[in-house]
Amino acid sequence: MMGWALGVDLGGTAVKVSAVEPSRGLIGHERHPTELGSGPDGIVRQIALLVSALYGRFAEKLGPSLFLGTGVGAPGAVDRQREMLSYPPNLPGWERFPLRSALERELALQGVPPSPVFIDNDANTAALGEARFGAGCRYRDFMLVTLGTGVGGGIILDRQLYRGAYGTAGEIGYLTVDYRGESVHAGVRGTVESLIGKQQIVARALGRYREQPRALWNEAVHGEELQCLSPRTLEKAARDGDRVAQRIWNEVGSILGVGLAGVVALMDIRSFVIGGGISGAGDLIIGPAREQLLGSTLPSMHEGLDIVPAELGNQAGVYGAAALCFG
Repeated sequence: MMGWALGVDLGGTAVKVSAVEPSRGLIGHERHPTELGSGPDGIVRQIALLVSALYGRFAEKLGPSLFLGTGVGAPGAVDRQREMLSYPPNLPGWERFPLRSALERELALQGVPPSPVFIDNDANTAALGEARFGAGCRYRDFMLVTLGTGVGGGIILDRQLYRGAYGTAGEIGYLTVDYRGESVHAGVRGTVESLIGKQQIVARALGRYREQPRALWNEAVHGEELQCLSPRTLEKAARDGDRVAQRIWNEVGSILGVGLAGVVALMDIRSFVIGGGISGAGDLIIGPAREQLLGSTLPSMHEGLDIVPAELGNQAGVYGAAALCFG
């Protein structure tokens, strides 16, 4: 397919914009801190300025007539018309905001020629990025699961993004795996995210280490204070032989495996790509997840089961956002 597009990954920390071609992938990139204090209109202006700058860099080289548009991946709920962004985490003041039309107007003010603007949930765009350019290329059907501050997901069916009837398909983080667990999400108990989101992993580790002060953790992280514990230091502790850390990662992977088993049973999806910052723990998570998945599904469902790490890292979102324009 000829043409090129710009992909935007909007987050509470940074706005990333990339120029992407279907055949060559990412060919240009900008990243700037999100101007949270400027509110929705100010951030839309920031996005438009970055898009305009990158468009100016590549339009003459790649051909303005081949420009396919701008895609945006954003946290929070996106409506069925893919116009409104609602209640995105870490973006105050965005309770219900018409992101697509606001960005179209601002791009026109910045001199970007009229072109389509597409918006979608950031987990969906990450899944689409992995499907077109990353670990998902080998699968016709798969689910991307993102492990980070929260737990998200996007579903690819027949190589196309599947959004569901109301646009919320793939939200594995809100799937209950322990009905007696803590209530974190609007009264919903024991969700995957409430058990293996970043804060929950750290809280679990702090509790265990306070109970076992003689654990190897201090040596494993070169004497850092317990309060500095993070998934990264917990990963190092596990790889350095700390049994407490190893057990915690085993629990995280097992909980993930239970969630994936529900997806297998309901959707007959057999392939999973694991991304997000916490997925850097790699085999510490994927090994227990695979074992639990096998133990939580019928033998007749085992054929084709596969769990692999994502390949695009924190660029999956911009790849997928641009791919919204490729059709």
